[in-house]
Amino acid sequence: MIDKSNQWSDCLIELSTMVVPGSQHIEDKMYHPPEGLQKDAHVPDFNCYLELYKKSIEEPDAFWKEVASDFYWKKPPTGQILQYNFDVTKGNIYVKCMEGATTNMCYNVLDRNVKDKNLGERVAFYWEGNSPDHHEAITYGQLLGQVCRCSNTLKQMGVRKGDRVAIYLPMIPELVYTMLACTRIGAVHSIVFAGFSAESLCERIMDSQCSILVTADGVYRGEKLINLKQIADEALEKCREKASATVTRCLVVKHHALRTQDGDVANTLQVGPDFDQNTDVHLPSTRCPEYGRSSTIYHLPSTIYHLPSTIYLSEVMGQVSEHCEPEWLDAEDPLFILYTSGSTGKPKGVLHTVAGYLLYTSLTFKYVFDHQPDDVYWCTADIGWITGHSYITYGPLANGATSVLFEGIPVHPHVGRFWEVIEKYRVTKFYTAPTAIRLLMKYGLDPVQKYDLSSLRILGTVGEPINPEAWHWYHEVIGQKRCPVVDTFWQTETVRDTFPFFGVEPTILNEHGEELEGEAEGYLVFRRPWPGIMRTLYGNQERFENTYFKKFPGFYVTGDGCRRDRDGYYWIAGRIDDMINVSGHLLSTAEVEASLTDHGAVAEAAVVSRPHAVKGECLYCFVTLKDCREFNRTLVDELKRQVREKIGPIATPDFIQNAPGLPKTRSGKIMRRVLRQIARNEKDLGDLSTMADPKVVEVLFNHRCETAS
Repeated sequence: MIDKSNQWSDCLIELSTMVVPGSQHIEDKMYHPPEGLQKDAHVPDFNCYLELYKKSIEEPDAFWKEVASDFYWKKPPTGQILQYNFDVTKGNIYVKCMEGATTNMCYNVLDRNVKDKNLGERVAFYWEGNSPDHHEAITYGQLLGQVCRCSNTLKQMGVRKGDRVAIYLPMIPELVYTMLACTRIGAVHSIVFAGFSAESLCERIMDSQCSILVTADGVYRGEKLINLKQIADEALEKCREKASATVTRCLVVKHHALRTQDGDVANTLQVGPDFDQNTDVHLPSTRCPEYGRSSTIYHLPSTIYHLPSTIYLSEVMGQVSEHCEPEWLDAEDPLFILYTSGSTGKPKGVLHTVAGYLLYTSLTFKYVFDHQPDDVYWCTADIGWITGHSYITYGPLANGATSVLFEGIPVHPHVGRFWEVIEKYRVTKFYTAPTAIRLLMKYGLDPVQKYDLSSLRILGTVGEPINPEAWHWYHEVIGQKRCPVVDTFWQTETVRDTFPFFGVEPTILNEHGEELEGEAEGYLVFRRPWPGIMRTLYGNQERFENTYFKKFPGFYVTGDGCRRDRDGYYWIAGRIDDMINVSGHLLSTAEVEASLTDHGAVAEAAVVSRPHAVKGECLYCFVTLKDCREFNRTLVDELKRQVREKIGPIATPDFIQNAPGLPKTRSGKIMRRVLRQIARNEKDLGDLSTMADPKVVEVLFNHRCETAS
């Protein structure tokens, strides 16, 4: 998925000045960082930033060679550090970084820290489970040992360099072990967010032709226990039905969260949101000391036949060596595939490579969060998204950082959970989503004031727009008016942050591809690559070029609108294409529409965004029914359930409206601008001269969902 922010995003915001836009109640204001923070920063002032930025643009080879010197290379590069073509009229699009060099990501983020920097005893992760009673400190030395055991386990399962491994795990240490094990042996990991449905998991396994699936028996989300293994089994069965049964082994983590709150064994595992909520799966269970942690084993009967053999990960890891030599990889060998929603409805498998991702995530983490050796850093994202890949795993570990790995949710077992964790681990850098901030705002000051947040130095937001009211609450209540706020913009495709960051050269184009100077608004594009930009869409170079380079040859096209103000700041205005940002999760309207029209009662569907007080945006769906079908509450519930099953709970529509007809142009194109205004009850619709049947607008206003008034 793609993380976005439509506020200006300054990677050096903690080092210079924050400009916060006004709202109806708050005037524009400038915020300056504390002098002590600025004095010790990696980039202490704006002039220093300009000097580094200039070098990164004018002398890119020298700049990136200096960054690369911090890491281990089995073989050095043989040519220019960055080589590329962004112009489709001149041949295939490509980006190469450190060509000729060989290295290993896992070696650089673990072995280098343990052996070369003597950080073996430093805590890499404080794992905090869904319950406050479940926690674990994992040192760099312990992490290296577990990753090597997991690497040997994968090799024992037949995994080799270049093989794809699907990972469908919650936020537990085994997720980090498995992804780093893949990088160690040269396998390509494809992590699927553990909130996605069986259909979504199946689609991703099939597209990347994974040979191994790693999942868990179940996971608590708050009070709800989700049967991940059952979802995984159903996904594998779907793969088999579609004649794409590439998975030969299913490795299962016996997750110790499968206990009742008082520590007794739970005798019922409820199925997840993609299944009948009235059905329980009763599981025989036994106590077992899992390798590295005590846990409860659930003996999961396979209810679906013809599935790959199931192997419990801990049982194999306990029998293999904790030493595993890394596979030395070419700089441009694949590191991972991560699927992001596509405007055509089919998710895109974004592919990143070894050397570029290492250089860029390490550098952005160091400078954007001004990482210091005594920091305890916490990013609340899920590793299933690009933010988690970059700023929970690779970026922090490359810098030898200590991080919090959090399995829970903000309001369980109480609404002060985030603040409790900050106090418990003395967190210094806190990075979360505006959705979480807006959610916690509504509980007032009491839950915050119970905890000591004095350790905080820098706050960050990621994933979606943050409104001024939420920004001020975050700065004043959580940051106590002394913590700068880093408001960031990233993409699954680009892994970047704007003002711009080093090596990034943005510009703004109009519809005709003409560059706009000074104050301007238009398409956000980039002139050149940087090490962490995507290389292709897995198995689909043509779609890659058409999506990102065809519209404006010579530029990478982000798909976002952008405004540049008179001071040179870039304000990201949001998606230009048909994508919706729900709680930081970018969803394809085409994918949701396809799910709705799969229902036998629906002839046509159109999906638009509507503002939401907590999620930022939510899904508002218009459905046109087939003849003789009745629109009622039962149908609405069926449609919502169908979307959950096909895409996942995050895509559940908030509103579904009966639409006897849809506003279309004379050529038959749905006028989504008009539908967005109807969803928001905005009566000034502007020019409707191109609409085939203007009468449909009044009908749709009359059919609006009552709760959306």
